Amino acid sequence: MKACVYEEYGPAEVVSLADVSLPTVADDEVLVRVHASSVTSADWRLRSSSFPAVFWLPGRLWLGLLRPKNKVLGMDFAGVVTAIGKAVTRFRVGDRVFGASSPSRLGAHAEYISMAEDAAIVHTPSSLDDQQAAATPFGANCALQFLRDFAKVQPGQRVLIVGASGAVGVWAVQLARHLGAHVTGVCSTANLEFVKSLGAHEVVDYTASRSIAAAGDYDLIFDTIGAITFASCRAALTEHGVYIPLNNGFREILQALFTWLRPGQKLKLAISINTQQDLQSNVSMIEAGVLRPVVDTTFPMSRIVDAHRRVEGRHKRGTVVVTIAA
Repeated sequence: MKACVYEEYGPAEVVSLADVSLPTVADDEVLVRVHASSVTSADWRLRSSSFPAVFWLPGRLWLGLLRPKNKVLGMDFAGVVTAIGKAVTRFRVGDRVFGASSPSRLGAHAEYISMAEDAAIVHTPSSLDDQQAAATPFGANCALQFLRDFAKVQPGQRVLIVGASGAVGVWAVQLARHLGAHVTGVCSTANLEFVKSLGAHEVVDYTASRSIAAAGDYDLIFDTIGAITFASCRAALTEHGVYIPLNNGFREILQALFTWLRPGQKLKLAISINTQQDLQSNVSMIEAGVLRPVVDTTFPMSRIVDAHRRVEGRHKRGTVVVTIAA
């Protein structure tokens, strides 16, 4: 089968099309013919080995010290089940499905992927096409876990979403609004009306403001792109406000520990993990009209390098998708 392969760490150009072996299917697994897959910030960071200094060595030991162990990137996918293991009961051949592979397994940027039936894989609702479905898991699950589970957003709270037009931000704006918060989105001039259309009560143009978190007292600041620091936004937080960065390093680890030990404002760190339950929760909200996926650009598999460049440029609106098969 064809797959997008990288043999070494580096720029987008290290990824190319190659022939690889078809995945095997265990008794509890399904084989999915991939129709579409997303390229996320996780993909370009893994590809380029772009980790904060404190995580560089652990990251390399996990991924491969000198060369990547798993040569096919990609977590999010959508497609059709083509084979099932003898113990599988939830899926049948021909079912439309979508989901997310684990960071340790990856493999979605290929014509086929195998997944355990109890992993983060669900039936694709009729309201979503394959591109929209592939654009869902990374951002939707991340926003759900960070806002609902870690921040525990409550009705009436004031929430600031930094990077509101990005792959995670578009879901965070919609979900925070659904949870009853007063939502302010931070984005560029070109995306102001778009972020409003997602449900933001207010928008801040970071290109026109010296401090994107200068106005208002926020109960929560969720930085989805690593644009600000805890020190720079403390004045914008309430007395017991919380700052949650999606990206973090040694500094944020120390600050999280320090703020945990004393009363007042907090910096909280968390890691999202794709689960079948959370993916199904997001599907339910999509079908109810609460959430909607946003596809920035769709590239054919042959233009995987362009897809990586688009993501790494950090000016996309929503999620970049690669079409794998018709």
